[in-house]
Amino acid sequence: MSSGLHAYQRQLEAHIQSLLPSARLKLSPVNFENPDCQKLKLWLIDPEGMDAPLKEQETSAIFADPPYWSFCWGSGLALAERLLNGTHAVKGKTVLDFGCGSGVVGIAAALAGAAKVIVCDIDSLALNASALNASENAVDLEYLNDFFKFDGKVDILFASDVLYDPDNRPLVQRFREVAGEVVVADSRVKDFAEQGFTLCGQVRAVTEPDLGELESVKQIRFYRSRRR
Repeated sequence: MSSGLHAYQRQLEAHIQSLLPSARLKLSPVNFENPDCQKLKLWLIDPEGMDAPLKEQETSAIFADPPYWSFCWGSGLALAERLLNGTHAVKGKTVLDFGCGSGVVGIAAALAGAAKVIVCDIDSLALNASALNASENAVDLEYLNDFFKFDGKVDILFASDVLYDPDNRPLVQRFREVAGEVVVADSRVKDFAEQGFTLCGQVRAVTEPDLGELESVKQIRFYRSRRR
């Protein structure tokens, strides 16, 4: 690992511990439903020792600055597996992973043969986590922190659990302007009925580390829109 990546790791550890002093990161294998799926590993928050009730100031700190990148969320995990098993063909294509978090979807796309993968997140720590995780999985990614300044085009845009906030729904139109194909993975929006999107699959997946989420949140639905 390069000195720059070591610096990212130290920065991410320091941030986690500023929120939860007892927390640490752990290089963890991603547990896909299909045991024959290509293996992938990520730096995630270590669940060991994290079962004690949070103090009030810890809860406030997490809500103020949630480290989304320290979890492999169910929707991203399920979408990554679909990329690795070829359900969504990306070989030779240019891909953008919007709201990348840990970078799991972008990494899976690169492992599945995408010619170019751009991971995008407004959180600079998420981009650093993605870079660290890309190195661990021996893939190359490009990094983007402002989607609205992106003036290029991609073949496929992937977005996982980013539309739960109604204020984010206008993003869908921008997705379709940027990409010939858009795939949305979602566990939280029950009424996703954007024009041009069709349901293309549903699976069960559990966030890692397991947050004890409701069973309804473990049901991941996939929606696809293709430009004609």
